[in-house]
Amino acid sequence: MAATPITPAKRFFRPGITRCLWVPSIAVISAVTRLEINSGDDLSKDILDIAGWNVTGAKIDTPDLNSRYVSNIPGLISAEDSSITFYQGQDGLDVRSLMPRDEDGNIIWMDGGDVPGNLMDVYPVRVLSVGKQRNMAANAAPLVIQYAITSEPSENVVIPA
Repeated sequence: MAATPITPAKRFFRPGITRCLWVPSIAVISAVTRLEINSGDDLSKDILDIAGWNVTGAKIDTPDLNSRYVSNIPGLISAEDSSITFYQGQDGLDVRSLMPRDEDGNIIWMDGGDVPGNLMDVYPVRVLSVGKQRNMAANAAPLVIQYAITSEPSENVVIPA
């Protein structure tokens, strides 16, 4: 008897689908309400690039005298250094007004779009820096916001109707 194959994932291309929101206040990050989502700001239209936003786990080696094999157990959980690169406004009217340095809030990633029943990840954050990158490259002026992830993100939260 063969193993049961999994249902293949419905693959997608992130631009045009994924939504990124800034929500200043969420009561319970594992149970975000539609009212809380609607009170936030959709950042998606101004995002040039993203980095990080990945939760990783460390392992702890647990060798013993009975074997040459070194087994391990799960250890600490952390998130990678995370940032979002936005477009900088020539007149200064851009995301800086929403997210100044030291501002607390939540970044919500809706990878499959804002579709009730789909899943989202909620990251409680504090803005570490708002960096204006200056160069002579032939591209729009970028603004890089770095975030400290202040507590364990809530992953795979169902998007409410």
